[in-house]
Amino acid sequence: MATEAFAPAKVNLTLHVTGQRADGYHLLDSLVVFADVGDRLALNRQAQMTLEVIGEYAPGVPDDARNLVWQAAQAIGWTGSVRLDKVLPHGGGIGGGSSDAAAFLKAAASAGSAVSSDIPLRLGADVPVCMHARAARMGGIGERIEPVQLPELHAVLVNPGVSVPTGSVFSALASRENQAMPPNIPVFSGVGDCADWLCDQRNDLETPACQIAPEVAQVLDALGASRDVLLARMSGSGSTCFGLYPSQKAAHFAAYEIGAAHPKWWCRATTLS
Repeated sequence: MATEAFAPAKVNLTLHVTGQRADGYHLLDSLVVFADVGDRLALNRQAQMTLEVIGEYAPGVPDDARNLVWQAAQAIGWTGSVRLDKVLPHGGGIGGGSSDAAAFLKAAASAGSAVSSDIPLRLGADVPVCMHARAARMGGIGERIEPVQLPELHAVLVNPGVSVPTGSVFSALASRENQAMPPNIPVFSGVGDCADWLCDQRNDLETPACQIAPEVAQVLDALGASRDVLLARMSGSGSTCFGLYPSQKAAHFAAYEIGAAHPKWWCRATTLS
């Protein structure tokens, strides 16, 4: 019987680049939440390793050892068949591959496989926070995870259909020594209060991503012009952006309008938690 797993989209509400280590890894301070939209996996333990990728965003996703799910399986000595339904655009800054790997590791662990604590970070900087899969402050190179309490956030995720290379975005950064978030994240009374605080924070990768892919700026403009939007920002290193709204109804209305105006964009109303 297959073990099933859900790999939610990861959204960086903030992403402050605070330094760079001698080995090249960047130091981050990021407030991360997870959406109710994501990829799905089905695992069956077998003698041979196979990976089948299906779904709208399957084209271009490797089905061999280049895939993080396959690498996660190798890291814990697991073999079997994995079916991966790709709902999330890949290369979009919402942790698709990292969330897939984290969902695989949690599913394998629930079925009895041993997963040592060092494996997630070895697979990638976003994998540890995707293992947590709840609102968290992520620090260092991804190894520091601090749970946070946030109100339920109504959002629209929009991807213009372009992939932004993470390395190119970091290379285009004007500064790698930027201010972190405040030491303490407040307790928010609601989504408006939270959005007001977030407006004073940043995604330091947004400007270089817009320079590399002007489509990102077009998405931000569309979100910023939508009715009742409280905040429009890019997630991760792009190209997916998000808008926050005061209600689920407002988010769904914005998603409808943006989707109608830009039918080739991936556009989803979602709840972030």
